[in-house]
Amino acid sequence: MPPNDRFAAQLDPATAALLTIECQRGVVGEESALPELAQEARESGALGRIASLVAAAHQAGIQVLHAVAERRPDGKGASRNARLFRAAERLPVRQLMGSSAVRVADPISVAEEDLVVRRLHGLSPLAGTDVDALLRNLGVRTLVITGVSANVAVPNTVFDAVNLGYTAVVPADAIAGVPADYTPAMVRNTLSLIATVTTTEEVLACWNA
Repeated sequence: MPPNDRFAAQLDPATAALLTIECQRGVVGEESALPELAQEARESGALGRIASLVAAAHQAGIQVLHAVAERRPDGKGASRNARLFRAAERLPVRQLMGSSAVRVADPISVAEEDLVVRRLHGLSPLAGTDVDALLRNLGVRTLVITGVSANVAVPNTVFDAVNLGYTAVVPADAIAGVPADYTPAMVRNTLSLIATVTTTEEVLACWNA
């Protein structure tokens, strides 16, 4: 459990932001291109806990960013330098810009003051995008990181955040990956070395206070 004073300082609404990663219909929704991941995100309760964190952030006046991965119909600008990217081109559900697949999935709410940040390339919403500049302009020092997947995008984002000088906070029960037992092992052996690992309940207790 994180030290109370330090943890509360990290989650100060004036300097903290909540990031949801790829919590979009085409990834974690009922018509997902990745049904195993979508099932794990829902059955583990991670998606519901992310929704609770978003609602609490809205109530506390904390900036929320929803990071969405999408593609142009013609594929221009998309990464193709990894097997994952090439496989995505053959999936039955494609994350095409403007389609329902790239809308934030239920039960997560999107408020008018939220930022929806979109990328056409890469593995992380922080690498090669304008998210870092947006966060700095907002005075953000701590990034609370949630979403999918624990296999790729979540650890990439945590590493990027730390390399850019942010404090990364990861509610371990608000991320998901496959297989189910991979996520806690990755958190224990990797993310715990560089991020403040916590739970949704602990974050909610801090923000609700």
